[in-house]
Amino acid sequence: MGSFKENTRETFLGLAETVQEKWTDFIQFLEETWPLLILLLAILMGIWWYADPPPPRHVQMATGSAGGSYEDLGKKYAEYFAGKGVTLELVPTNGAQENLIRLSDRNDPVQAAFVQAGVERPKNISGIQSLGSIGYDPIWFFYRGPEIKSSDFQVIAGHSNYFSNRKVSVGVEGSGTHAQTTRIIKLSGLEKAGLQFVNYPGEKAVKALQAGEIDGAFIVDALEAHNVQTLLKDPQLHLVTFKRAEAFTKLLPYVKILSVPEGAFNLERNFPSQDIKLIATTTNLLIDDRMHPAIQFLFLEAAREINGKESFFANRGEFPSFKDSLWPESPVAVHYEKNSYPLISAYFPFWIAEFISRLLFIFLPFCIIAYPVLRSLPSYRTKLMYNKINRLYGELKTFEQSLLLTFDPAKRDEYLKKLDLMEYQALNIKVSKRLAGDYYALRTSIDYVRNCLNRGMHPYQFNDAVDPDL
Repeated sequence: MGSFKENTRETFLGLAETVQEKWTDFIQFLEETWPLLILLLAILMGIWWYADPPPPRHVQMATGSAGGSYEDLGKKYAEYFAGKGVTLELVPTNGAQENLIRLSDRNDPVQAAFVQAGVERPKNISGIQSLGSIGYDPIWFFYRGPEIKSSDFQVIAGHSNYFSNRKVSVGVEGSGTHAQTTRIIKLSGLEKAGLQFVNYPGEKAVKALQAGEIDGAFIVDALEAHNVQTLLKDPQLHLVTFKRAEAFTKLLPYVKILSVPEGAFNLERNFPSQDIKLIATTTNLLIDDRMHPAIQFLFLEAAREINGKESFFANRGEFPSFKDSLWPESPVAVHYEKNSYPLISAYFPFWIAEFISRLLFIFLPFCIIAYPVLRSLPSYRTKLMYNKINRLYGELKTFEQSLLLTFDPAKRDEYLKKLDLMEYQALNIKVSKRLAGDYYALRTSIDYVRNCLNRGMHPYQFNDAVDPDL
C-alpha cells in the first residue's frame, strides 16, 4: 500500500490524464465536425438575427413645449445617447396628451416620451409601457401684487378672498400643466370662484404674468425649468403654499408633498418668506412597448446617470423609481430594477457589449445543445474516421493496380516517395481507440506494398518465364 503522498500524486496524475484525454477528444471533435458546426451556427445566427434583430441606431423621443424642463432634459438624454453611438432625435410637442397619442400610434416613429403622472389617458389607448418615474414636477402657482396670507387662497363654498374676478393661466389644453391644474380646480371648487381662465403655453404665461396681463399662472414643471426659474427670480411675483397638501395626496394618490424651507429659493431675498409646502407629480418615462430591449436599457442607464443625482427635491439614487407607476411596467424595467444593467456594459462600449451579449445568448445554448447531440451520434464520427481510412485504402489499391499495369523499375524511388506520402497522411489521421485496429491495418498495408517494391523480384513486374495462369 502506497503512502498518502504517492496516492495523492497518482490521483492528480489520473485526473490530469483524464482532462488531457477529454480535451484532446474535444479538439478532435471540432476538427472532424467543424463544417457541420458552422452550418448549424449559421442557421442559428440567421434565426437569431431575424427573431432578435440588433438595436436601431436612431430613436425618436417626444419632449414637450418650448421653455419647459423636458426640452432641456431631452437634450441631456440625446447627449448621453450620442456617447453610446445612438442618435436620439427630440420631437417637440404641445404636451402630455399629444405624447400619449403619438406613442400609442403604431405608425408614428416616436418611441419614447416624458409624461407627467396623473395625466388623463385618451380613450382606447394601448401599447404603452413605463420605464419608471425620473423626477418631481411641482405644481407651482405664481401670482403678482402684494403678498397675501395663505388662508386667503382657500376656496370654501366657492368663495375666496383672492381668486374672485382674477385672470389665471392654466396651461394649454393637452399639456401636463392643464391636466394637473384642471383636477386641482375641480377638487378645490375654483371653477365656482368667478375666475377667468386662459390657456397660455408656458413661455407666454410667464411673459403675460410679468407684464401684468394676467394675475396668476399655474405651471407644472421641474424646478430647473427655464420658465420656473424666470418666475422664481422675479421679486414682483409670489408663490402660493399648498396649506392642505396632505388632503391633495389623499384625493390624488400620485401626488407627493415637497417641503421648501424659508429662504431656500433666495436666501438674500428670503424667498419664500416662510416654510411652504408644494404638491408635485412625477415625470414618467414612457415607451412604445415594441422598443428594442437594448434601447430600453440605454434609457434606464441615462435616467440613472442624469436623474439619479441629488437635486433640490430628490435624494441621490431616488430616481429612476419604479413605485406607484400608473402605467404597465416594462419587463425590461422590472429586470433592471432587480439586476441593474448587464455587467458586461461596464467594460465594453454599448454596441460591442450588446453584440457580445446577443452572441452569448445564442452561442452558449448552441454549445450546450449541439455538442452533446453530435457527441451522441457515434455513427457520425465513426463514419468520418472510416471515410478517411477507406480513402487512403482506395488510393493504395489504385496505386498498386497502376504498378501491376505500368510498372517501371526506373521509377522505383518515385513509387516509394508516393508510399511515404500515403504513410504521412495516415499518420495524421486522428482516430478513436475503437478504430485503432483499422488505423494500424492501413499502415501495415502501406508497409506491405513498400516491402514488395524493395524486393529483388517485384511482383508488379511481368516475367515472360513465368506462366501468369499458373
